[in-house]
Amino acid sequence: MGVDGENAGGDNVDSGADEPGWDVDPDDESGAAVVATVGRQLKAWREAAGLRAGEFGAAIGYGEDLIYKVEGGRRIPRPELLDKADEVLGAGGKLAAMKRDVAEVRYPKKVRDLAKLEAKAVELLSYGSHALHGLLQTEARACALLGTRRPALSQDELERAVVARMARRSIFDRSPVPELSFVLEEATLRRPTGGTMVQRQQLERLLEVGQMRNVEIQVMPTDRWEHPGTGGRIQVLKFGDGSAVGRTDDEYGGRPVSDPKQLRVLELRYGIIRAQALAPGESAAFIEQVLGDT
Repeated sequence: MGVDGENAGGDNVDSGADEPGWDVDPDDESGAAVVATVGRQLKAWREAAGLRAGEFGAAIGYGEDLIYKVEGGRRIPRPELLDKADEVLGAGGKLAAMKRDVAEVRYPKKVRDLAKLEAKAVELLSYGSHALHGLLQTEARACALLGTRRPALSQDELERAVVARMARRSIFDRSPVPELSFVLEEATLRRPTGGTMVQRQQLERLLEVGQMRNVEIQVMPTDRWEHPGTGGRIQVLKFGDGSAVGRTDDEYGGRPVSDPKQLRVLELRYGIIRAQALAPGESAAFIEQVLGDT
């Protein structure tokens, strides 16, 4: 389980469109297998149509080198490439249907694992010590935060990370809805990461999300310095079968834990933090004040 803190280059596209895919993560064996399977199917349809890679690429508006990479399982195709391929090769929707197979592979494996946990959770508790939880971030804020990482992410890695983070926000649309509780440090509201406009949009997003009946957003004022969150971020995910998984920065090596004793420690700390933070209504008023001052 992870806890959030935070124009592609490559082959030329004949049509001038954006780069139609992402590099395959060599450490993601399951993802690489999916991409390789899709690539083999694409090649089989192309050859059955009697087209060379260059001819096929020209027909769908992409370079020959990129076609070889996709067919060889070295490049994750974007949805529009598969749509065009399906049309040109007369696949009757079979190639376009593979968009579902590669959709998740676009995201880094650790993010996919986290998203799967969030998708099963019936309750989420999150305290962030220095950055907004990824579920709360706007796309512009996520891009700005991820762009501060060092060593710096490549443009390809940055794009994939932002897309993956935005996809996780589907948790707000689930039915039945999970109970979501966030405690934010005041400093994360005032830090203008990405610039003033990005900051304003982020504050507006917090106010919007905070109005949802299943979401509670609380602000920890800076003057509340003596609280058990000084050791870093805390997150707990609870599931319908009664199990849970949690993580904190300062203990257990930062690794996910599921032992009931360790989880009780995290929940105790979170409960104290939550009690010391401003109530949800007070927090909304506080965020509105920061927005007015921005």
